[in-house]
Amino acid sequence: MIAITGATGAVGGLVARALAEDLRTDLRLVVRDLSRAPDYDTDVRACTYGDEEASIAALRGVDTLFMVSAAEAEDRREQHRTFIRAAAAAGVGHVVYTSFAGAAADATFVLARDHHDAEAAIRETGMAHTFLRDNFYSDLLPHFADEAGVIRGPAGAGRFAAVARADVADAAVAVLRSPAEHAGATYTLTGPEALTMTEAAARAGAAIGRPLRFEDETVEEAYASRRAAYDAEQWQLDAWVSTYTAIAEGSLAEVTDDVPRLTGHPARSIEDALTR
Repeated sequence: MIAITGATGAVGGLVARALAEDLRTDLRLVVRDLSRAPDYDTDVRACTYGDEEASIAALRGVDTLFMVSAAEAEDRREQHRTFIRAAAAAGVGHVVYTSFAGAAADATFVLARDHHDAEAAIRETGMAHTFLRDNFYSDLLPHFADEAGVIRGPAGAGRFAAVARADVADAAVAVLRSPAEHAGATYTLTGPEALTMTEAAARAGAAIGRPLRFEDETVEEAYASRRAAYDAEQWQLDAWVSTYTAIAEGSLAEVTDDVPRLTGHPARSIEDALTR
């Protein structure tokens, strides 16, 4: 029995679709809202990550769990730990978790610290595990732009190896079909090249037929521009700004061959990701 979380989202949805088409797979979808679950001929259970009792009930009988990280929130670490604790209590044997490239307690990108905490929580349970550490998603780059097509942030000339969400899903499917072969493994999933924000904006814009460009900011300017535009809490501002400072420092520039090794096909370029 394989359980898939996030089946109403992009990565989880692709994984669920691929495994639902595989008649060899005993599949369960774990969703927050039953009415939004994909219409596959499979078992569907409802729970939220923060509801331990409901999560235990939803995960009983599951051998392998594909855990998509929770949405950004101030209490995300607590949500993750509650759900992970529930998985262990329900008897789950193996967790495949969508983490982030360079996950560490002191990562510059502050949300990568949440992923480090989730990885630690999974290890603490003793469950077998596989971590898929994704770089930023290349197909989301246009959403970083404002109405004028400008992406702003303190990224400087730093590079990052953005990965297509479809490649993350393909990698996850490969692991879930043979989880024992990947027990204890950590994969860093990247695109085929590392680009500056200037390069990435231009190429993403060309791919979607909308001019996009990057405008560098200082850290102070980045905080000020976001405070002026959004009524956001400090943790959210820190997350937004550190997206760019992590690129600037080079911690997301590594290009790996984990996508092609797991999937059997080349990692998708930004153009491939945006025009599929």
